[in-house]
Amino acid sequence: MNDWLLFDPMFRVPFFTGLALAVALSLIGALLRLRAEWLAALGLSQVAAAGAMLAVWLSGPALLGASLAAVGAMALRSMLQRVGNSHHALMILIGWSATLIIGAHMDHGQVVSETFLRGQLYFTRHEHLIGAVGLLVVALGLYPWLTPRLLVTRFFPDYHAANGIPVWPHRLSYALLVIGATVLGTISVGAFPAFALLFVPPWIGFVLVDGWTRSVLAAVGIGVTAYVASFVLAMVLDQPFGPVLTALLVGLAALRFVSTVRRRGGEAQPDGPITETRSAPPSPAS
Repeated sequence: MNDWLLFDPMFRVPFFTGLALAVALSLIGALLRLRAEWLAALGLSQVAAAGAMLAVWLSGPALLGASLAAVGAMALRSMLQRVGNSHHALMILIGWSATLIIGAHMDHGQVVSETFLRGQLYFTRHEHLIGAVGLLVVALGLYPWLTPRLLVTRFFPDYHAANGIPVWPHRLSYALLVIGATVLGTISVGAFPAFALLFVPPWIGFVLVDGWTRSVLAAVGIGVTAYVASFVLAMVLDQPFGPVLTALLVGLAALRFVSTVRRRGGEAQPDGPITETRSAPPSPAS
């Protein structure tokens, strides 16, 4: 594909759709890493892909199918007393197998299943852009209210119960953000590229700099930089966007070693600033 196509108006909607998702997914991925639930993102993405496949097979809207599947998986997960990576791994296996089995019973099913797993950014339309921008606006709006509550829950699990503060509002808001990120990410850029944006930027940012706010900003910067570079490289080199984005993010993981050099042999915390403790819990605004 020639580089002049980068400036073709037909690619404006896909570019800005992916750009909004790169910011939103990197931001929400920081919350997933804060709660040590990053593997849940891949599980929900795979389940969302299976739901989208089922909807297409039944001649329904893919977005609706993906949303219902992700909501159902999250609801089932919330009913379990203890949720660990084993449950998330099971979600991955169920979603992946269901996607391919459904595709085997469809005309051009292999192409459709690869679309949801690998991504279809170049074919996104205005409704995808509206959804991505909406997700970003909601994430930015909720972040100042949601973050202190999740931080308190992480470091002081009994704080809310001891002070009679209900936890369902921030837990529900967090769950809806994760569902929105995995569904829109799967539909627009693919299950695995969406997971890469949710996982890798915070994974790097949390050890590259100190402090929660700076780490989140670093994660967003890494996600946006990787997205823009991948979009350009995929177009110029005529390569599929999803694999290029994922490979570039994996390559950027080498930035984690910068932290080791900067600390001059000091052992960095594996999860960055979220492993720090405080003498007293911060008081979330009521």
